[in-house]
Amino acid sequence: MNNSNNKNKWTILIIVSMVVFMAVLDSNIVNVALPVMAKSLNVTTAGIQLVITSYLIVISATILFFGRLGDIIGKGKVFKFGIALFTLGSLFCGLTSSLTVLVLSRVIQAVGGSCVMANSQGIIADVFPVGERGKALGIIGTFVALGALVGPPLGGFIVEAASWEYIFLINIPIGMITLFFSLKILPNGHETPDEKMDGLGALLFVFVIVPLFGALSKGQEVGFTQPIIMLSFLISIFSFIGFIMVEKKRKDPLLELGIFKNKLFSLSIFCGFISFAAIFCSMIIQPFYLQDVMKFSPGFTGLILMVYPLILSVVSPFSGHLSDKIGGEFLTFLGLMLTSLGLILMSTLNETSSIMSMVLFIGVMSLGNGLFQSPNNSLVMSTVPKNKLGIAGSVNALVRNLGMVCGIALATGLLYDRMSYKIGVHVTDYVVGRNDAFIYGMGIVYITAAAICLIGAILTALRLFRGKANSSNISSL
Repeated sequence: MNNSNNKNKWTILIIVSMVVFMAVLDSNIVNVALPVMAKSLNVTTAGIQLVITSYLIVISATILFFGRLGDIIGKGKVFKFGIALFTLGSLFCGLTSSLTVLVLSRVIQAVGGSCVMANSQGIIADVFPVGERGKALGIIGTFVALGALVGPPLGGFIVEAASWEYIFLINIPIGMITLFFSLKILPNGHETPDEKMDGLGALLFVFVIVPLFGALSKGQEVGFTQPIIMLSFLISIFSFIGFIMVEKKRKDPLLELGIFKNKLFSLSIFCGFISFAAIFCSMIIQPFYLQDVMKFSPGFTGLILMVYPLILSVVSPFSGHLSDKIGGEFLTFLGLMLTSLGLILMSTLNETSSIMSMVLFIGVMSLGNGLFQSPNNSLVMSTVPKNKLGIAGSVNALVRNLGMVCGIALATGLLYDRMSYKIGVHVTDYVVGRNDAFIYGMGIVYITAAAICLIGAILTALRLFRGKANSSNISSL
């Protein structure tokens, strides 16, 4: 690390934090506007989900590639390119009145977001010494929480005061300012020209992710037994087999498979996936329940949705600090148990539920998730050596996005399947006058999400008790 980088490290931290804030804000600001966007673009509820799923799928498909590219040509270069592309995608999103163009623009945004997410922690690790690195990464975590906190209410207020297009256009000034200072201050990072990009592995991974989640998203509309959906699943399965075979033989693989031999790492990654899948089952359904069933305005819906990130931003730093004192295993178990309880409570909501009960149930769910996330991330990063921290971080980010996509696909697919069963005809949208069908489907989704979380809690409990048993056996010798 050179002296100029050392002098500018806090400015670099602010730049990186602002870009991360923008990317997280964009993920959260869209949810509350989905019902309005669906009506404005004259598309179904299932169709408008593409605005979110396309963003998450592309990030999931490319994040390993851009993380590896940053290691080869320099993290700063890829990060700056990501800012420019994200800002350009935001402009296109705000200027279109077509769902097709909007989804394509979200793909451009996602590629930029992937560049940013894959390299942000590595940049901070490069410019900050070990003694200050934790504090710096903690500040980024605060901006992540702020992005999630501001997103829902800001989205609601923008939709009410102006138009949904402005939820994307507000990214442009932030993107232009951060890009300007990035070009002046941000280092390009270390290059390793002797290492080569695993192009075949990257291509195979794209063919794993895109057909899989394309099939999961469209299968709910056309049916999972349709030939095109079955073919997509087969392409994904064979691509995954090919990807594993290629990565085992490569000298410089896209993904170092050896890290999965560590049971603690693999279980922590799996529990992280479960947590995000379960939470996003709730996130994707809540705006439609609050606006279509409860008839709340977008602005008021945003205020209610604000409860989750508000509690998360308070609990997560506390649980991270506590995990340093007592270890992360018990906290991850307790967090998953509380998340399951919160999801079960959410399944009891109906047309006559009070605002206080909604806030209380969301509070329990977010308390559990807040207790889980920081300790689980610490467990993931503590199980690998220093030279594998970048790989572990990329896999952690990938699993987070995969969990989000799976949660969205599971929630929407199960919701409309149960609604169709209740009504007696196939539906892929909210049916006016049939709140009973929506509430029935929503309840099934929440119970399913709670069951998924409970599986993670049981696995975490087994790990915890085995660890205690091993400790007792060692102490008795």
